[in-house]
Amino acid sequence: MTQLPNFSQSLSQLIACPSISSTQPSWDQGNKEVIQLLATWFEQLDFNIEIQAVPNTSNKFNLLAKLGSGEGGLLLAGHSDTVPFDENRWQSNPHTVVNQDDKFFGLGTCDMKGFFAFILQVCKNLRADQLKKPLYILATADEETTMAGARFFAKSQAIKPDVAIIGEPTNLVPVVMHKGHMSHRISVEGKSGHSSKPNLGINAIEIMYKVIGQLIELKEKFQLNYENQAFDVPAPTLNLGAISGGDNANRICGHCHLDIDLRSLPGMSDDELINWLSEALKPLAELYPGRISFEEMHPSSPSFEQKKPSTLIDIAQEISGHSCCAVNYATEAPYIQQLGCQTIVLGPGSIDQAHQPNEFLAHSEIDKTEKLLTKMIQHYCL
Repeated sequence: MTQLPNFSQSLSQLIACPSISSTQPSWDQGNKEVIQLLATWFEQLDFNIEIQAVPNTSNKFNLLAKLGSGEGGLLLAGHSDTVPFDENRWQSNPHTVVNQDDKFFGLGTCDMKGFFAFILQVCKNLRADQLKKPLYILATADEETTMAGARFFAKSQAIKPDVAIIGEPTNLVPVVMHKGHMSHRISVEGKSGHSSKPNLGINAIEIMYKVIGQLIELKEKFQLNYENQAFDVPAPTLNLGAISGGDNANRICGHCHLDIDLRSLPGMSDDELINWLSEALKPLAELYPGRISFEEMHPSSPSFEQKKPSTLIDIAQEISGHSCCAVNYATEAPYIQQLGCQTIVLGPGSIDQAHQPNEFLAHSEIDKTEKLLTKMIQHYCL
């Protein structure tokens, strides 16, 4: 048997396997190399390994590793992909771990390949016959773009753990709530023509100006009527993110597009948001029949809440020493929760490092993360 790597060695090997997810084909990569590396390690520890191709993706895979037998148990989950990087802003090769200043620098060190390196270390002394309930390890694909891996895994309903921990970087603070995310493109179809004869055309930019007015009113309604004080931004948000239209100063604009981002509070459904959007645009749609439309740009990510009372929250707070909190970013938690288990987001490193140049994981995370994971496994599996 090949000797398993220590923490820094396993982290270095994971970071050396590029697995970028991007909506831009020039950046997008498969994750097979990372998945096979994890499979090799956990196979040596007598885990049963299942690798699943994720439908409608290019060379993307999920890995499910299981130790022990029986019902329930603990699921430790995370994603195997990373975001793209800006080479000019990195001070080192993003795919090579640099160990300096008591930090490990590299793309994915905290978001979130490092989590799997921690899991490997705490599993080294586990034996299947010790476990009263199973331990599962899940590595998903495409979290940074479509969340296709987690969506597929939730639909498969392959396992029914008692509890799940998703190891996103939370500074080991239990996250029990986050906002949902959806993005839409609003399009206005005008009628182009020469700018000297405005009455012979229909200016799409002028209609979009009115659309923006309606959206700002909707945004203000959100802020007045909805809030959840668990969040540092307590209201749902509506962001006007990108706009494009027209081709020349002396032409009436024939087409205009606006991309918006909506972040919902727990308890708000996608259907509700789309209905509010439709109602906001309805007066203008009636005024300009057939000229205003909107469509989803990417599959939406639902909001998440682990409701209380929850024994997992109580235990996570006790073991971590931190009170639970809410965050504004989205994770795979709502999909994992569809397995029917209590679910929290809890992992090493800071979200402030995620998606940043010179991403790092501090050495100070090692001991406390390994202790936390060991205690969680002891509580739920041993």
